[in-house]
Amino acid sequence: MLERARKARQVLATPIDGASLAAFRVLYGALAAFGAFRFLAYGWIDPFYVTPQLHFTYWGFGWVQPLGSAGMHAVFAMMLAFGIAIALGWFYRFAIVGYVLLFTYVELIDVTNYLNHYYLMSLLGLRMAFMPLGQVYGLDARRRGNRASVPRWMLDVLKLQVACVYVYAAIAKLNADWLLDAQPLAIWLAARSDLPVVGRWLDEHWVALAMSWGGFLYDLTIVGWLSWRPTRPFAYALVLVFHGAVGVLFSIGLFPWIMAAATTLYFSPGWPRRVLGPVLARIESRTSEAQPFALPHVLAVVLALLALAQVVVPLRGHLYEGDINWHEQGMRWSWRVLCREKNGSVTYRVRTAERQREYYVTPRRYLTSAQEREMSSQPDLILQLAHRIADDLRARGERGVEVRVDALASLNGRPFERLIDPDVDLTTIDDGIAPATWILRRELSARERSRSRLAQYPTR
Repeated sequence: MLERARKARQVLATPIDGASLAAFRVLYGALAAFGAFRFLAYGWIDPFYVTPQLHFTYWGFGWVQPLGSAGMHAVFAMMLAFGIAIALGWFYRFAIVGYVLLFTYVELIDVTNYLNHYYLMSLLGLRMAFMPLGQVYGLDARRRGNRASVPRWMLDVLKLQVACVYVYAAIAKLNADWLLDAQPLAIWLAARSDLPVVGRWLDEHWVALAMSWGGFLYDLTIVGWLSWRPTRPFAYALVLVFHGAVGVLFSIGLFPWIMAAATTLYFSPGWPRRVLGPVLARIESRTSEAQPFALPHVLAVVLALLALAQVVVPLRGHLYEGDINWHEQGMRWSWRVLCREKNGSVTYRVRTAERQREYYVTPRRYLTSAQEREMSSQPDLILQLAHRIADDLRARGERGVEVRVDALASLNGRPFERLIDPDVDLTTIDDGIAPATWILRRELSARERSRSRLAQYPTR
């Protein structure tokens, strides 16, 4: 086994052309800068991070709190500057570490702002922090010399991360809602039937069903088509068409652009030379003398642990019984992209020792409309707000505080049903990774029960 590990390290240390990683560094930095600029230019910082009186925190990260308005604006200004520096390869290591730390801090402030592509930017940046990409056709090469080649592991760890996104997105779609009922895609497409030319087709069920299967097959196979040289040009054209269409039909921010940039990692390592050959040739005239590469033991262990985490973490949702799109335990960090449409309605019922009769508390007393929309269908956030309500009452001198909830939710167009046990006092519940018995199971429809019965019969 040790011999296999040694050979694997030798393969991962094999020199390859660094041009494609330099191109990705530029694209990543440009997207990082543009993302920060959007928040500054559109005035989104205060509504998301300053105005709310309550921020929903991630389990284990309750200590992460926002700065004031001036502080949060400074954070985004620094992210903008770091993004530009990353793209230019200027003081790259400082810039990429600074960006990843600030960006991850911002995303940990409030769960209701979670998006898969934010998580992806943090993970890609974390891996890039181990790479001296500022010397690969960057401004750092002026001080330290250009590195035209890099060890193979630098490219492979990024490709593995992109592959995880697609493969687990396909696994998340491997269910009856997506493949048989075309949900939630049918709901979203029908809402865009006002689009010119194509709009009249978007509320047709067969169109939604075809697009559901197309999306599933795309996610499942696109990495293979990108990895195979004969199909690579056609596969990348499909990447641009697919993510371009997703960007037009659905409001998902920079995700299409990030994936269009990340899939260039599957091109030949020297592909930028075909576009920027003369420019790169001038830089290479200052290339430092090539040095043999090695993969240190410590770095190999760190990279292996990061890879293992990205393979294992998205699978944790399968350890819980029931529909993960309903109870949402293991939902985040799992690349479950565009896999559910969920709406909810929440009202809290409070009782104290001083007031023995129950009275109602609306979430609007604590949340912005955007926060309430996200919270109303996510059980752990409903629990967090229950604890906040109880804490506020105790701070006013109330004793014996009990908080229960009437929480109804609709998944993928189904009728509303209870999400949380209305008889459970949520102040007695602590969030965690254990199965949440206070979350009610979703009732199966007659059609779903019929499918379950059919699945019990063996095929011949």
